[in-house]
Amino acid sequence: MSAAFAAPGWLHAVSIAALLLGAACALLLSVEVVRHPQHMTVMNVVWPVSALFGSVAVVWAYFRYGRLATMEANHRAKERGEKPPNMTGTPFAVMVGKGALHCGSGCMLGDVAAEWLAFLIPAVAVWFGWQWAFDEKMYAVWALDFVFAYALGIVFQYYAIVPMRDLSPGKGLVAALKADTLSLIAWQIGMYGFMAFAQFYLFPRLAGQRAPVNSVEFWFAMQLAMVAGFVTAYPVNWWLVGSGIKERM
Repeated sequence: MSAAFAAPGWLHAVSIAALLLGAACALLLSVEVVRHPQHMTVMNVVWPVSALFGSVAVVWAYFRYGRLATMEANHRAKERGEKPPNMTGTPFAVMVGKGALHCGSGCMLGDVAAEWLAFLIPAVAVWFGWQWAFDEKMYAVWALDFVFAYALGIVFQYYAIVPMRDLSPGKGLVAALKADTLSLIAWQIGMYGFMAFAQFYLFPRLAGQRAPVNSVEFWFAMQLAMVAGFVTAYPVNWWLVGSGIKERM
């Protein structure tokens, strides 16, 4: 299928450049969090994964605000009897953005895993409704995407909330479900919306068909879809963080 997919040369070049930039930014932040671990362990995964789609913007956010939340900075503040610098030096709007990225990184990993699994093993899409509930394979894969993204999102949220609130496993799971469910749904709405636009409208007009999973154009579209997910999840995270349902980061 990928051999028959012929995107315009400019789109192919832009897709490759965007993916390489995202990979370079993710590699940079991977090195950074190894050298300067975050005091919230799960953020050591969130920052590099978010850079895969947020690239330069996420790198800027890390060096401007993520560095305030390292274990070293937190330890120095405790020695002086002060509040952690990430709590005093991070604007509320940025805390909301970090909360949205926390959710989005789980979505990113879940979506990548689901898309490749359904591509390599088409029977998986059948299990999730293709040919018996949906004529479109894409819809079945989206159902699989949601399951994977939701599971990973809850795991990420669990390991953020439990250490901060010192909760039991059961209470931690309930708190993670409350904190992440609406955020993840909002993120997936943005992501699905953009991918539907790309696959049903944009790619058919530019290349004559939808972009297959094993094309750079598909993953460039997924990068943009994740940005769309951030936009739709941000207002929900504003409410969740402001109401105390989701932790300030």
